[in-house]
Formats: sequence, C-alpha cells, structure tokens
Amino acid sequence: MKNILWLLLFAVTSSIYSQNTFSGTITDAETGDPVFSANIYFPEIEKGAVTGDDGRFSISNLPEGNFRLVISSIGYTSINQQISLPSDAVDFQLKPSAVEMEEVIVSTPFHQLQSQNVMKVERESVSDLQKRGAVSLAEGVTQIPGVESITTGVGIGKPVIRGLSSNRVLVYTQGVRLENQQFGDEHGLGINSMGIGSVEVIKGPASLLYGSDAIGGVLYLNPESYAAANSFQANFMSDYFSNTNGYQESAMVGTSGDQWKFMARGSLSAHSDYEGGDGLRVTNTRFKERDLKLGTGFQNSKYKADLRYNFNRSEIGIPEEMGVQSLSKEPMLPFQNIDNHVLSLDNRIFLKNSTIDAKLGYQFNNRKEFEDEHHHEEEGSEETEDHEEHEGEELHPALEMHLSTFSYNLKYNFPDFGNLQLVAGSQGMHQQNENFGEEMLIPNAVTNDVGVFTTAHYHLPKWDFQGGLRYDHRSLKTEDVSGEELFPEIDRNFSSFNAAFGTKYSFSDQLTARLNLATGFRAPNLAELTSNGSHNGANRYEIGNANLTNEQNFQVDLALEWRNEHFEAYINAFRNGIADYIFISPTDEIVDGENVYRYIQDNAVLYGGEAGYHFHPHPLDWLHVEGTFETVTGKRGDDYLPLIPASALTTTLRTEFQGGKTLLDKYIFTSLKNVFDKEEIGYFETRTGGYSLLSAGFGSSINLGKQKLQFSLSGNNLLNKTYVSHLSRLKMDGIPNIGRNIKISVRWDI
Repeated sequence: MKNILWLLLFAVTSSIYSQNTFSGTITDAETGDPVFSANIYFPEIEKGAVTGDDGRFSISNLPEGNFRLVISSIGYTSINQQISLPSDAVDFQLKPSAVEMEEVIVSTPFHQLQSQNVMKVERESVSDLQKRGAVSLAEGVTQIPGVESITTGVGIGKPVIRGLSSNRVLVYTQGVRLENQQFGDEHGLGINSMGIGSVEVIKGPASLLYGSDAIGGVLYLNPESYAAANSFQANFMSDYFSNTNGYQESAMVGTSGDQWKFMARGSLSAHSDYEGGDGLRVTNTRFKERDLKLGTGFQNSKYKADLRYNFNRSEIGIPEEMGVQSLSKEPMLPFQNIDNHVLSLDNRIFLKNSTIDAKLGYQFNNRKEFEDEHHHEEEGSEETEDHEEHEGEELHPALEMHLSTFSYNLKYNFPDFGNLQLVAGSQGMHQQNENFGEEMLIPNAVTNDVGVFTTAHYHLPKWDFQGGLRYDHRSLKTEDVSGEELFPEIDRNFSSFNAAFGTKYSFSDQLTARLNLATGFRAPNLAELTSNGSHNGANRYEIGNANLTNEQNFQVDLALEWRNEHFEAYINAFRNGIADYIFISPTDEIVDGENVYRYIQDNAVLYGGEAGYHFHPHPLDWLHVEGTFETVTGKRGDDYLPLIPASALTTTLRTEFQGGKTLLDKYIFTSLKNVFDKEEIGYFETRTGGYSLLSAGFGSSINLGKQKLQFSLSGNNLLNKTYVSHLSRLKMDGIPNIGRNIKISVRWDI
C-alpha cells in the first residue's frame, strides 16, 4: 500500500510539473514584422517549437526550474538566455545579422551559443558538409578551418586538428568516446556520416573536459534529432560518385509522441578504386560500408533518457601499388574487415534548479586484417586471377584484435549562483584488448581510467570567465606473451593534474576577444609501449618503448572576432608546447625484410592559427563571400615534426535563396582551395608541392505538399588536377590523390 501511495504521489507531482506552458511572439527588431519559422528551443529539456505566420509560439508540458532558451532564425542573431519556468508570455526581437544561424554548442558544459562561448568551438551541420561533395565523414570535416585528415586512399581518414592526430584527438559519438584502435595511421573513424546531425571541433587541449587523449582537441559528433513531438517522419537518400563509380543509400523512419521517441536508419555504400588526375585507378582503394543506427528516447517532467545503438561494418582495401585497373568493389588482399558496435544511454534527471547527467557507453571493436600470402612475379591478369581464387573461400585473418570498452560520464549541474554556473563530475572507462589472429602487434591488455573534475563559468556584462581543475589516473596492465614475438609485461600507472582558464571580453557589440590557457596530458597508448611486430597497414616493423611517460602540454589560444549585420571576420592564433612528445622514428634495423621504427620522446612545439571572413551584404541577403586561411608549424628542437598539414587558403562564393512556392531553398556555390608548398618537413619526409582545387555545386528542394524532394549536384577537383597531399600515406609511393569527382544526391522527405 505504501508503494502504491508513493507511485500515486509521483504521478500527481509529475502531472503538476508538466502543466507549465511557455509562449510568446518573435518579431524583427528593425521592422517589427513577425518572424516566420523561427526556432524556439530549450536544449536541456530538448523541447521546442516553430513560430507561425504571426510569429507566435507555444511550448507545453515543461518542468519547473531555470533553463536556457535558444531562439534562432536564418538571417538573424540568435538569442540564448535563462528562463525561469513557469513564466508569463514573453516577446522577443531578433536583430538581422551576417552570421549564420547559431546553434547551442553541445561539446562544452554550459549550453552556450558559440558567440557567447569562452572557448572557441567550430560547428558544422553534416548536411552542409555533404552538399560540398565529400565522399566520407573524414573528408567532410577537412572543410572546417584547422582540421585536416591523414588518408589512405578515400576509404580511410583520420582527423588532424592543428597538426595533432590519432590518440591525441578524441572522437565522441552518441555522447561517448569512440574507441577503435585509433593508434594506427591507417585506422579510420568507423563512423558513417548518415545519421550524424552536426560536427563540433574543439581545437587544442580539452583534457579538462574529456581526460587523457584530448591533448590535441575533440571531434564531437552529434546524432541526428528525433522527429518533433506527435509526428512521424521518414526520408530516403541516395548519392552517386562518378570517380569511384560509387553509391551510398540511406533510409530513415522516426516517430515521436508526448513522451516516447523512436528512430531507425540503415545505410549502405560501396566504392571502386579511385582514379587520380592522371587517369589511372589506384589499386585496392575500394571499400564497402554497412551502417545501422537505432534510437529510442523517453522524457517526462523529471527524467529524460536517450538510448542509441550504432553498428558499422567496413571492408576496406589496403593499397600497396598501382596495379590492376578494375571497377570491382570487392576488396582485394590485403584488406581490413572492421565491425564496430556502439551502445550508449544518456540519462538526465531534472531537479528543482539543477540537473544530474549520467552517460553510459559500451563499445566492441572487432578489427581483422587479411594479408596476401601469395607473391606474384607479374602484375595484371595474374593478380586478378589470384583475387578471384579467394572469392567465396574462407579467409583467416593474419591480425584480429577485439577491443571492448565500457565508459561513463557523470555530471552534476549546480543551481546557478547569480551569474555563476558550476559543473562537477567524474569520467572513466574500463577497456580490454584481446588478440585472436595468427599475428600480434600489441599484447592482450586491460586499461582502467578514472577522472574527477570541476569547471565554472562567470558572466558579467562585458566579461565572461571560465576555468576548472581535473585529476586523472590510468592503469594499464598487459599479459606476458612469449613466442615468435616477445612483448614485455607492462603494469604501469599514469596520473596528471590539469587546469584551464579562459576569458571573453566584448569591447563592443561588434568586437570580441577570447583568451584561453589550458594544460592537457596524454598517457602513452598500448602500441607505443608494447608494439613488437609487423604493421602491415603501415608497411613497417614497429617496436614500442615500455619506459615512455605522459605527454604534458600547455596551450595559449587568442581569438579576435568582429561582426556586424554585413560582415564577419576573425583571427585565431595558438601556441602548443608539448613536453615528452611521443613519436615513431625509423632506425637502421631490418626485421623480416621490413624497416624497423621505434617509439621515442622529445619536447615539441606547434604554433599557427586560422583567419577568415564572411561578407553578407544587406539587402542582398542571398549573397555570401567567404574566405579562410589556416597554417600550423610543428618543431622538435631544430627539426620539423612529420605529418603536419600544409598551409591553405580557401575562397568561396555562394548564393542562397530561401523560400519559394515550388522550388525551395535554392543555392549555388563555387570554391577554390589553394594549398601551399610544404617545405618544412620531418627528417624522413620529402617536400610536397602546392596545388589548387576547384569545386562547385548547386541544389534545391521541390515542394510536394507534405513531402519534399531535395536534389544537389557538386563537383570536386573539377580541373582534374594531379596532386599529392602531404598527409597522404600513399605519398611515399608517388600515388596521387583522387581526381575529378562529381556527386549527385537526392533526398525524399516524407
């Protein structure tokens, strides 16, 4: 009986809390006209509405407390302010602006718009990246200033943020850190762009927020949103890529009620060997990918949960030379077969004026690498025949690694103390690596992480301050393995204290300055400590160093931004000093016919920055002229660091026409990317010449009543330039990057 009374009390309390309604009107600050289709959204509650023709909105079933409200509309400056619920009707005025419609930054803890954020974060919607013709997500993120990619063909790409990559850049998906043996140069993301809503990039050390491995920055992938409350949505997307004779298909269905939400998306893609500007196809750069994303959410006035699952299977050829010319999409030996499972549960408990967040994640990564055990004296038909002999046969992987990871992220968002916001929490993971293949590159091991942190934000009319402290501890233990290869038994502990402080000052409504100081750390990974074997994907024999210590860095980041309703410009400079920087270096040793590379440490420094402008003259709201410049230099003593991207200048002209009766949201763009000569190179690298790449495209939507058909056509490297990127792992063999590629895309929204 007592339990029943408690349940009834909870139901009545929830009902009382859910009766709150927030309503108001959105108008143009200059003309006083109502703003149609403006978005009104509470990010913490994940509830919102869209204004009608009269500019009015209403959101019901809201809890009681203080929550941030975001109001945004194309062509206007977004509003982000605290609202106390319940509240009377409120009227808002939006100011016209050249700035693109801002969104709340999810990767930082205080739900700020980027213009209000102390830490500078880049944000791009994946749909915008796809419109520019990217073949993969890894290629798409390179359109963000300060972000590049280490590539092995077009099927494998690793993000590089200001010259740092691999285990120095954390990737987050579904709110949990992605763990997929990212230490390897030829280990790609394993995440399909379909079902990803937006990408956020934190440049520089983010160890305060994310712990070890965020020393270079964070690539934060936000999943696509559920359907609006009490609605059903579905869409089908199809892409064709001329260069790889490739295709990508994706279908999604979703439905939402008052409390429950559900969505499912399935995607399939396949590509043949890509063709360089010289007209030759790069043998075995073909790849296939299958992807499934599922999600279900629940929310009432006291509790919100989001359960997501992603399965990704990739079959990726590992190119070794220019050989057989084929349009086949079946990978040849050697190739990778990778299964990646990501399961996450995001919980939020709403208290009176505070919230508790608990994110739990489980991942299982099964990485297999198959090698060609047969050698050929001739190329051409014999190579093709050998590939056909393996079709339908059961192949046994030379390398098979299973990586299972459980992670958690607990946060308590304190009630606001006037202008002060405070967050405290703990993060950690338990990880196990196991080997099942004929060969071993790294031993079986168990890794445990735990970290505690607190961060605060203080707001004044002209100033904003943000800072925090964090402590992390990592334990790593391996098995003693003897046999053909010998791995030292490792039982190491790594720990670090880190701090961050940032400030933002508004000189005026137009001019803003940001200064951020941050320390970060990275514990050496399993490969760096214990490697003792042939890394076939990298074509080298790697030997680890069991005595490696933490990398520890300190970065200074300064940004200046100026904006008005017609023009926006920024300049962002940084210096990142890293003590005990870990790198792999070639030696004079030969093992099994392969060059031996060993891991060593030395101090290093990286410096550079980004600058850009956006011209959006009113009343020519349809015209946009944009330009960005990015540069980074990495040094170790008097030597330059390897795999540092070349400086680049990108200029874009685009036009956008909103609205219309039949043809909606029309756009046209053309872009020229100039990559400069790369003369400052690591001591075992070679110089890379500069090049220019021309891109263009257009698209629109057709209004079909309650349905909408979107289409776009884009082209990259339209002049079919033969070039080699400095970050291409095929550069050492003189193999060029992809030539002209035309992408045709169609999307049908139901």
